Amino acid sequence: MIGVPLGKNLATGASVLCDPISWFQRAQLISNPSMFVLGKPGLGKSSLTRRMATGLAGYGTLPLVLGDLKPDYVDLIRAMDGQVITLGRGRGYLNILDPGEATTAAARLRADADQALARAAELDARGENSKEERKHAVKSQRLAAQVLADAHGRRHTMIAALLTILRSEPPSDREETIIDRALKYLDETHEGIPVLADLLAVIQAAPDEIRQVALDRGEIKRYKEITENLEASLIGLTTGGRLGEIFSRQTTTPMRRDRPVVYDVSSIDDSEGDLQASILLACWSAGFGTVNVASALAEAGLEPRRHYFVILDELWRALRAGKGMVDRVDALTRLNRARGVGLAMISHTMSDLLALASQEDQMKAKGFVERSGMVICGGLPGAEMPLLTSAVPLSNAEQSMLTSWQDPPAWDPVSGHESEPPGRGRFLIKVGGRPGIPIRVQLTAAELDVNDTNKLWHTTSRAGRANEPLATDPVAVEILP
Repeated sequence: MIGVPLGKNLATGASVLCDPISWFQRAQLISNPSMFVLGKPGLGKSSLTRRMATGLAGYGTLPLVLGDLKPDYVDLIRAMDGQVITLGRGRGYLNILDPGEATTAAARLRADADQALARAAELDARGENSKEERKHAVKSQRLAAQVLADAHGRRHTMIAALLTILRSEPPSDREETIIDRALKYLDETHEGIPVLADLLAVIQAAPDEIRQVALDRGEIKRYKEITENLEASLIGLTTGGRLGEIFSRQTTTPMRRDRPVVYDVSSIDDSEGDLQASILLACWSAGFGTVNVASALAEAGLEPRRHYFVILDELWRALRAGKGMVDRVDALTRLNRARGVGLAMISHTMSDLLALASQEDQMKAKGFVERSGMVICGGLPGAEMPLLTSAVPLSNAEQSMLTSWQDPPAWDPVSGHESEPPGRGRFLIKVGGRPGIPIRVQLTAAELDVNDTNKLWHTTSRAGRANEPLATDPVAVEILP
């Protein structure tokens, strides 16, 4: 029995242990350490994922919740003595031009390479074999270059993603080239960590390096025409336009790589869909950047190998933000196995994933489900079955089970309350074409508090009744003679 204990098999009563990392690494039951969770709201998708995160933390895997919109994971990460990073207007900022720990890691790797070369020189002087030390030096130099290149690529990708969301269309090829050269120019000339305003200033200053890739033919007037739309978009990102100023200032709280982490973005209202999608992508980019740094340092032998369990909740919000967003999410998530990362992607229904403008994007979004090592389904409407079975083989009995779990709760005349929804805590674990495993997840007493997502409803509203006692207030009882 390998994995995190989830609950009982509804068919046999046997205990079921399951998580994407254990089933990939130790049990070798799935081809990559990822899972996709589907189910209607309120049936326990987040509780299931929290259970896995808790169990994996006990095995030494660090949970990373890269964007918590509700928040569903803040209490859990805080209970693990993890890092809670709050983002939002006036609450916290995330500088998308911040390379994070990449610069420091690259410096460590180069220093390690220099030390290896020095040791090789000493061995040569003694007439001994220095081949291994020189190989180590080359490896560390290569890893340093890769870390910096990855940081540059992530910054470029995030700027392009924000422009895509802001405009509802991706930037042009020329604009992408200008952004790329402007970022390199900043790295060469700017002291400290740049922000978007510095990028805007460089493009407005029109240095020769950027004018060359803009193809202005030596005419500054033509350059200004070419960069006008890009300049306008960057002004919107730096002065508090539709996407606010969250990305325009220095990062408030840098992410650590040695502790569980959650980005709390629950202050962003659901009505601000574009801002939600932007901040989710920024959190994902920062998180995967930190994972890459940790992986490079471990490969060089400078730090112990760490495995992470990355949770991408509300995936559909980012996918719907604009054309090209599916490609950017795909690029972030495709290499999780090579990075030593377990991945949990969570959405409500297949319809959410397939409600995209182009058929090409729909097929790529469907590929997220098809490529997952396992798919875990909660209660779903019957209309979802044709869409779901096109990606995950389901028998008629399994389809009937899933649709029965989405039924509303019944009224209990004895207790005078609604009974528990029939699908709460019930899930079907699917791996390829194998028969699914139906389970029921039941929370332990220790988990109840961190899984309580209705804390704001524990106290009765006293609006308009300020002088009336609460049901929990002490009551004075007068005893009549």
